[in-house]
Amino acid sequence: MNTHPQPELRNHTLVVTVSSNDGRPVLDRRAYESLAKTFHEAADNEEVRVVVLRGLAGCFCLGGDFSEFLDATKHQKLIAAVTDLFRTLATFPKPILACVDGDAVGVGCTILFHCDMVIASSQSTFRVPFVDFGLVPDAATSILAPQKLGYAGAFRFFCLGDTLRAEDARALGLVAEIVPGGSVEEAALGRARQLVKKPVAALLQTRGLLKGNTGELCERIDQEISLFQQALQDDTTLRRLQRIARLAA
Repeated sequence: MNTHPQPELRNHTLVVTVSSNDGRPVLDRRAYESLAKTFHEAADNEEVRVVVLRGLAGCFCLGGDFSEFLDATKHQKLIAAVTDLFRTLATFPKPILACVDGDAVGVGCTILFHCDMVIASSQSTFRVPFVDFGLVPDAATSILAPQKLGYAGAFRFFCLGDTLRAEDARALGLVAEIVPGGSVEEAALGRARQLVKKPVAALLQTRGLLKGNTGELCERIDQEISLFQQALQDDTTLRRLQRIARLAA
């Protein structure tokens, strides 16, 4: 049963929910495919000028679906879906805003680095435990995180696995604004309304100039995915992931 909220176009703003199709706050292969399809279509749709990403109530996204990491028969399709989404985010030509109310973990956090603005509630947290799992960062965050957080901030965040509170995330530059819980989506939509009133060509050209070389990001995505795939073939990493999956069950 599909309980995933469908993308909703509101006054040139496409509101997209980050979750699995069955309503869990995680991304599985079908969710990656669905998000990539949504972004591909939004890129070509002149009615869409801004995309706003949101999570489910009380949680932005808890990361990838561990069961797919542990099933080698699913790796090929999973890797293809993940690569497509990350490349699509890296090259997406229109502004992306995110409203985070709750936890943003793993890929639920790394996709935020592709957003032009992240608006969060004060109770939100941000964590990327890839190294703890025996994995490497994804979504070209090995480039984007040092750019946004500075090298020292990125090292602490990714290598130590520090959990960032909203205030810490804002101080480092991951979060642009903090608003009271319950008003995060409206705040993001308010910023989106400001953007859709701008001259379209000038807005997109300016954003493109600020973004710079997206080809470099796509090359890094491929490199990260290759290392990620190698890690999923390592027995020690798989045993670690199995232990974590049992604890999470």
